[in-house]
Amino acid sequence: MSLPESTLASVERGLFWLPEWALSLIEFGILIGLALVLHRHLFRLLGHVAAKRDLFWRSLVSRTRGPVRLAFVAIAVAIATSIAPLTYNQANLVQHMLLIVLIGLIAWVLRTALHIWMTVYLRRFKLDAEDNVLARKHVTQSHILQRVASFFIYTTAISAALMTFENVRQYGISILASAGAAGLVVGLALQPVLKNLLAGIQIAVTQPIRIGDSLVVEDEMGNVEDINSTYVVLRLWDLRRMILPLSYFIEQPFQNWTRESTQLLGTIMLYLDYVVPVAALRKKAEEIVHASPLWDQQVFGLQVTDFKESTMEVRVLVSATNSGRLFDLRCEVREKIIAFLQESYPEALPRLRAQLGPSETAVPGNGEFRPQRDGTEGRQMQ
Repeated sequence: MSLPESTLASVERGLFWLPEWALSLIEFGILIGLALVLHRHLFRLLGHVAAKRDLFWRSLVSRTRGPVRLAFVAIAVAIATSIAPLTYNQANLVQHMLLIVLIGLIAWVLRTALHIWMTVYLRRFKLDAEDNVLARKHVTQSHILQRVASFFIYTTAISAALMTFENVRQYGISILASAGAAGLVVGLALQPVLKNLLAGIQIAVTQPIRIGDSLVVEDEMGNVEDINSTYVVLRLWDLRRMILPLSYFIEQPFQNWTRESTQLLGTIMLYLDYVVPVAALRKKAEEIVHASPLWDQQVFGLQVTDFKESTMEVRVLVSATNSGRLFDLRCEVREKIIAFLQESYPEALPRLRAQLGPSETAVPGNGEFRPQRDGTEGRQMQ
């Protein structure tokens, strides 16, 4: 039912008594409010639809909520600008702001699309798998390339926004065209950043390190926790974090224990007396290793690798699926072998021997020496 013409006329006359800035604010407020209400109802409906779908659709709805809201508000402001009683300068100011919002919205959409693509791409790889070399390879590539792409998206968006201002655009053009000291200083200042960005791209392609790799760097053992656009976070065994630039892994040598596989070999070195029965020791060590859940059932061996002046060197070789399990397995084997030797063959542990001189005679049965005819005093054997 339509309102009487007299009522419409009175409303119109009442609104005309308001100043133009108040009318503009009312129009902007009404249209922005309508846009927000429409956005809320739209995404409430999309949320109910996506709740019955898989994780991808739920993530898509949640990730696009912010950019779509900003787009609705920008459209409402654009419509309000065309009908509001704004002056020429005010309209230009609002249009300039809309242009900057549009640039930011495009960057936001590109960043969201990049995140969704990476999420979908990495769903097929599981880092918690037993053999996760392939998964760590793709996760590392995706994370590095995502950060590099995000850096270029943000940089381009900020540059485009600044170039919309006349003074800034002219200043930027003069800096780019300049071949003087200012250009040299800027180039030198950006050299470390660009160097690490290029190193990040090289690491993503060649992959000397991956997320989760076990590394030995600067005499410190740790796992790669994160690879950023300019630096790497290494989680050490005692939960400290070592921060290294990406260029370090291109220019400096380091050890990667999980480059091709997470499987590792470890040694347990024993220094025992010559009287130890090697066959019995090998049998017991094999029994210990086979009974341990840390062993991957791949490699075991016990060998006499060297002879010292007072001991012989015995090496036990074992394998495990990763560095953490290997360390625990080596400790377990050491403890149980020592307990076995102390209980069954205590004489096999290293001992110090004393060589008797030609004028010394041992007293049978008590290990003592008695004085000789020349007055030399005997010594107690240690």
